[in-house]
Amino acid sequence: MKLLYFAWLRTHIGVNEELVTPPDDVRTVADLVGWLKTRGSGYAEALKHDSVVRVAVNQTFADPATPVGQDDEVALFPPMTGG
Repeated sequence: MKLLYFAWLRTHIGVNEELVTPPDDVRTVADLVGWLKTRGSGYAEALKHDSVVRVAVNQTFADPATPVGQDDEVALFPPMTGG
């Protein structure tokens, strides 16, 4: 699975993108975000308010129940501000 991080999520996590192999019990966006939080303090800090993080699976915005698979591209975005 390819993960892409944007803006302050990238800053906290420390990488723009990475390839990961989540455990078999990671089947949805919510499962994925929960698993990511266990990968270290940068992930936990970046995703501590996960309700404001937007997620896209294969370039389509997703909700927490959206299924994810090993071959998917998942992008995580912080809230956008105007200006």
